[in-house]
Amino acid sequence: MDFDLILNELSLRNPAPNEQVAQQRMSELIKTIKAVKSQGVKVSLRTKENFHTTILAPNYPLRRWLNDADQVERIFIKTLATKAPFSTDIVNSEIQDIENNASLFEFSYQGEMAIGLGIAYVLETIAISLLSEECWDCTHLELEFRCLDEDEAMVHKLVKIIHASRSIHVQEHANLIQKIQERIYQQVSNGVEIWNRREELFPNLKFCNAVRRQLEDIRTGQLELQTVVRILFELQKCCKHWNNGYFNLDGYPLEESGESKPTLDKYFKERTFCCPDGKERLFERHIKLRGCNWRIHFFAEQPGTVIIGYIGRHLPTVKYRT
Repeated sequence: MDFDLILNELSLRNPAPNEQVAQQRMSELIKTIKAVKSQGVKVSLRTKENFHTTILAPNYPLRRWLNDADQVERIFIKTLATKAPFSTDIVNSEIQDIENNASLFEFSYQGEMAIGLGIAYVLETIAISLLSEECWDCTHLELEFRCLDEDEAMVHKLVKIIHASRSIHVQEHANLIQKIQERIYQQVSNGVEIWNRREELFPNLKFCNAVRRQLEDIRTGQLELQTVVRILFELQKCCKHWNNGYFNLDGYPLEESGESKPTLDKYFKERTFCCPDGKERLFERHIKLRGCNWRIHFFAEQPGTVIIGYIGRHLPTVKYRT
């Protein structure tokens, strides 16, 4: 599941005075989006339907900017998952009503209807802006919210949303991004979904083929489900930041153990698994699942890559058969 960034369409209302300033604004927007991606999330940008017709400066539409942008920026924008209209793939009548201006409530900013900012509030995610005005140079925005209550009386209040228009703004939201990412992981419904979405959710982890069957046995609502997801999530975070040296789990909420020599001498075959590259490896290192007799065995292959070899009940040792 993507981390949704909502583009504030109000930040597109004032074109830059010239092409150079327009290019600077777009470069900062790209840096802001990249700063969110650097937090380890897969980003999707939601925009209004006419985003690609945006006029960045006099006689300088977005399409012309694409021709002028350097190759890195051009490729980034073209490969970024951009969804227009805002409500694409969102099964939420409130979002669709906000966008269609047909709801019983509305959001506004400084007297102007604010569709994107309102959707960012409802989705509890980050709104991003082109740095076209001083008012967008901030990490939070305050919106006016109006709606009819159950008695058809008008309710009016101020609400605050998370916002960014510079890459430095994103650092202030690091904890929020982490919480939203965790919420995405918590929405995983069963082991089949873990396997099917493994490359999206855990891009730094590789899974042995035998793990597929082990995951597919984990059902919706099963006690071990969220614990398995949480541990894989923590392994993913640690692996993403593993640049050199020993793969160290210190500082992460994981209970790691190795195996005794007698256990390895007797049960090494039970801990040897065929990896995605076809090689068989001994998976001595493992993590305990709290509250149940399960283990996740892993192999730290190289900086940035960890292989998952086994997810399931405690393997036999010289002290315990199961």
